[in-house]
Amino acid sequence: MERRIGLEQEFFLVDSTGRTSDRADEFLALCRETAGREGLDPEVFVGECTESMVEINTSPAHTVEELAGSYLTSLDLALRAGQELGIRLYPLSTYPLPLTPALRNELSYELQARTVGRTRFLHAARCVGVHLHLELPAGTVEPDTIISPKASAAAREELLNLYNLATALDPALVALTRASPFYEGQAPGLAVRTAFYRGSALLGSEGLYTHLPEVGDLRPYARNVEELIQRQLVGYKVWLGAMERSGIDWRLFLEIGGNALKASWNPVRLNGHGTVELRSVDGNYPEVVLAAAALVHGAANRVRSEGLQVTPDKEVRAFDVSENRLYVPGFEYLGKNLSYAAATEGVENLEVSTYLDSVLEFAASDVPGQKYLAGLRLPGGFYRTTEAGILNENPLITHVSIEEGLHLVREACDELEEQVFGAISEQPPPVSKNTS
Repeated sequence: MERRIGLEQEFFLVDSTGRTSDRADEFLALCRETAGREGLDPEVFVGECTESMVEINTSPAHTVEELAGSYLTSLDLALRAGQELGIRLYPLSTYPLPLTPALRNELSYELQARTVGRTRFLHAARCVGVHLHLELPAGTVEPDTIISPKASAAAREELLNLYNLATALDPALVALTRASPFYEGQAPGLAVRTAFYRGSALLGSEGLYTHLPEVGDLRPYARNVEELIQRQLVGYKVWLGAMERSGIDWRLFLEIGGNALKASWNPVRLNGHGTVELRSVDGNYPEVVLAAAALVHGAANRVRSEGLQVTPDKEVRAFDVSENRLYVPGFEYLGKNLSYAAATEGVENLEVSTYLDSVLEFAASDVPGQKYLAGLRLPGGFYRTTEAGILNENPLITHVSIEEGLHLVREACDELEEQVFGAISEQPPPVSKNTS
């Protein structure tokens, strides 16, 4: 069976001036109503942790082209609904100006805010990202046991290979999808969503999960499925312990459906919908989001179709296929040197660009996805990012004024609308009502 891929993308809602708008419920209601009239799935439009943020999902797709059709159709509807209400979607990873949003009044968000601290949890309300999902064999993942004891040996092997592949892809996705260089009015020269949402002692950033790396940071490769199960259980215990230290009855977490899978916000995690979820892609424009999806889909398809075993090796510095193995850098190098370089210098770093060359070469064997991957490079072959494009237009800027920040927001909204409406007008994508 050919496995599917899906995506979720978060957006800020803003008004015509570029200021955030707390009209998410009104916006979502109109999106769902419009979707019902147009024969689309209303449930792909969902709320997020604040009233100025929403999430738009896709139906799971067998190809990147099919995914693009579902994705662009949903975005087109959302943009049209926004126009009716005088609301725009701002797609980039962080809002450029200082922002203290009000959290949505839901127990799940309240428990998270109280556990990590309300001030620290606001990092989640100031960042938007894209989550990519790689489908696993049905029944492989289950909430109670994490990985089903009934899962076949082949399913377990596929899970392990995809989890380790996703881990190896993390610094590549961080570097390639860097979007907004500004956080709270400042440009610190970092991949700011990675630094402040994920949190990183390595980067010296006091982010959301800096002091809870077990549930929020990139974890090492798994040597076997049993180790992966134990890692999930450790993260679960760490989260419940953090709740208890914050004076919260951890049973409240269970009462709202919490479990070992839901106590994980790591860049690579197992999802209860039966997927390996990659969460390190910055909120970005459709051309970048679809390029990231093509990269992940192409790499995963090659691992599956060629029966490759993903094998970390401390001597390796790039993707390297030999016989039936895909050799990837050991975690000591990947999780420190490469991740640090991806979040600081990014694609300008020689080690990062060399790594990206090997990753794209590996993934590009998926021919249908190559047209999306092509958008990641400039004509001269250098890598391009949304972040670099913004900084090239605003050289040497380290602080954003209110006027400059609002202008940047409106420009990003314009670009999003141009890409979506342009793609829709060229070739209306197919419609699917299947949901994950």
